[in-house]
Amino acid sequence: MTGPLGSIAAAAPAIAMLGCFACVAGGIALLRRRDRRKGVLMLVMAVVLLGNVLIWTV
Repeated sequence: MTGPLGSIAAAAPAIAMLGCFACVAGGIALLRRRDRRKGVLMLVMAVVLLGNVLIWTV
């Protein structure tokens, strides 16, 4: 893919991985605050985001 959308498509996996790391950090922080449901949901969201990045890169 070329043009302006090509650069966005090339940057999307890197941005998604930063979001994945942020979700893991937020999930751990929520688990430490004893908000178990939200913490687990954040960790699940991080796993789904990681799966999406793996699919994009294949």
